[in-house]
Amino acid sequence: MPSAPVTDQIRLLEVQDLDLRTQQARHRRDHLPVVEQIAELRARLTDLDEERVARSTEVSDIKREVAKAEDDVEVVRSRAARDTARLESGQGTPKDLQALASELEVLKRRQSALEDVELEAMDRLETAEAALASAKEQVEAIQAQVTALESERDQAWEEIDAELVELAAQRTSAAFNLDADMMALYEKLRASHGGIGAAALQHGECLGCRMKLNPADLRDIEGRPDDAVVRCEECGRILVRGAGA
Repeated sequence: MPSAPVTDQIRLLEVQDLDLRTQQARHRRDHLPVVEQIAELRARLTDLDEERVARSTEVSDIKREVAKAEDDVEVVRSRAARDTARLESGQGTPKDLQALASELEVLKRRQSALEDVELEAMDRLETAEAALASAKEQVEAIQAQVTALESERDQAWEEIDAELVELAAQRTSAAFNLDADMMALYEKLRASHGGIGAAALQHGECLGCRMKLNPADLRDIEGRPDDAVVRCEECGRILVRGAGA
């Protein structure tokens, strides 16, 4: 039957308490609500950034359309200006002048059509640029939220990490020179029992599994030496007697 000084067994409960607090602190660190919020915003940011890239590409494409339309209008306008100058000079045969007049009518209609194309492209460009600006604003707004939440997360992590350092120091002190065999059993049980390897026995109840021990088991435990390391018949954890109410 394993044994350990009664004082070591009582101190083991302090170690267990520190281990539980450490486990809880680590769980808090890993499951901060702000971490989930950041993940959700980053996913949203990815979608918005894709939208921003798409809108930017659209703006670039339409700008090329506008530039081409402007060039086409300028070509027709220049040709019409030359024909007008020749027509107004009166140089050439009547047939040539009539041909110039006819060509000017064609160029006028062509210029009007091209200007319509240019205006339509410019309207689409204005709409696309507004959409791009909106996408950029949304990206910047969410990025600002992410930055603020990351600062909040980092502060929380810093506080929890400081708590973990303090708990580790307290744990080292509490576990100093405790019976080695008892500690080895405790660590084994703690690893396989959800972080709880030892619990107090109070009023016939194991505070580890919250089960009442049957009278026969209680009599058996009470009959063992004070330094005997006993275990709960229900959950198998170390039962610490004499831990107080």
